Amino acid sequence: MPDLKTAEREIVFDTETTGLSPEDGDRVVEIGCVELINHVPTGNNWHRYINPQRYMPGDAFRVHGLSEEFLSKQPTFAEVVDDFLEFVGRTTLVAHNAKFDVGFINAELALLDRPPLDVAAIVDTVSIARRKYPGAQASLDALCRRFNVDLSARTKHGALLDAELLAEVYLELIGGRQPTLGLAVELDTVATDAAPSKTWPERTFTPSAAELEAHAAFLEKISEPIWRTN
Repeated sequence: MPDLKTAEREIVFDTETTGLSPEDGDRVVEIGCVELINHVPTGNNWHRYINPQRYMPGDAFRVHGLSEEFLSKQPTFAEVVDDFLEFVGRTTLVAHNAKFDVGFINAELALLDRPPLDVAAIVDTVSIARRKYPGAQASLDALCRRFNVDLSARTKHGALLDAELLAEVYLELIGGRQPTLGLAVELDTVATDAAPSKTWPERTFTPSAAELEAHAAFLEKISEPIWRTN
């Protein structure tokens, strides 16, 4: 169990919304958070559906499948904000296309006169992927396929599911799974199990005159031997 006073805590999170622009009145309808301690998922996740207090556009519904009727029975952002902020604390946040998700969270916070999340302090996995694989697709689906992350459960977008997938992708992007540790163990095992190298007994008898003559003749054939330099 890591020492929580010194362990590195990160929160990988995702949101679902009623649309693409909080400036146009779109709202958050779902938040999913996955906790990592020293780059290891702990299972301590945070997930809420949220009543946006507005209608659900058809385009958004087709993306996440959250109906206006279902969401009308969920708590509002104002009702979950304290719980959300307590969970994330001052931890490093990780998001895919962070500007989008943080923009929506900050719009919700602004409606409640709460201070915003610091965008500059949030890790954006899209930026990491584009630096690491320039010119390649950087969508979550594309990165899952690149790293063989199972997408079979993703029939629609969902904040918690996407955060769980993103956590796996994030660990691959930063090398958090540390595959070299396994390699080191394998190499150590191979070295331990290998047969000891064969040693030969020292020669204790004096070479014969014929052997000395043959050796001298061989040395004469060597051009500029190093022992005759200087």
